[in-house]
Amino acid sequence: MRGDGISNFREFVDRLIANRLTLAGGVVVVSLFLLSLLAPQIAPYDPDEVDVKNILAAPGRQHLCGTDDVGRDVFSRMVYGARISLKVGFVAVGLATIIGVVLGALAGFYRGWVENVIMRFVDLLLCFPSFFLILAVVAILEPSIWNIMIIIGLTGWMGVARLVRAEFLTLRERDFVIAARSLGAADLRIIFVHILPNALPPVLVSATLGVAGAILTESALSFLGLGVQPPTPSWGNILMAGKDNIEIAWWLSLYPGLSILITVLGYNLLGEGIQAALDPRLRTRS
Repeated sequence: MRGDGISNFREFVDRLIANRLTLAGGVVVVSLFLLSLLAPQIAPYDPDEVDVKNILAAPGRQHLCGTDDVGRDVFSRMVYGARISLKVGFVAVGLATIIGVVLGALAGFYRGWVENVIMRFVDLLLCFPSFFLILAVVAILEPSIWNIMIIIGLTGWMGVARLVRAEFLTLRERDFVIAARSLGAADLRIIFVHILPNALPPVLVSATLGVAGAILTESALSFLGLGVQPPTPSWGNILMAGKDNIEIAWWLSLYPGLSILITVLGYNLLGEGIQAALDPRLRTRS
């Protein structure tokens, strides 16, 4: 069985590599991770270093992506801003995934009043536009990166809960679950050891796509001044500075905007590729 698992994993990786769009998305994701990890070595300047002699300097040999309205190097700030994007994406999606998996598993396994309470709560939260709900909460709390991550996570678990519940409804009557029950396995063991590993593939796809959504949400909040606060570099607050100087400093809007676009596109391509590699029906169509 161990050999079958290894061969299935290799087959899964081969299908991912064979899809050029998925491979391109994977390259973007890995590059972003390496960029954030090696930020001190890659960035030519300190992201908070002010150069009053080069305020709003155009891109050139000294400053690859120009400088902002106080003379800070835009390329260095974008490199360090990649760390913020990854941190927000992974922490927020990790929190949302944990909440969604636990509640979705309980709803799908126990059914009855447990399912009704959880799913009606999900329906209630889905009635509110998530971005406006985030805006309302952020406006009440102090804007900070940790508040942003927690709020995005607490408002993004409903889709995961629905996915996990649907998988549990399919798997709970399978033979291996009936066999585990007959051997006297506890409910928690059946849920988290026997059923949950078989319900994780769609969760993996949802988490990959969710990272892109979390990065986009953080950038939008920072652009509105409710996200990561200066002087901490973020793609969103670089864009906010570009808004005030768009007629004379186009680079402040272009480069962070392209970074957000490429990053979100990369995660979406990778997520769709993972979905196609895991779903035999999609593989047959392709």
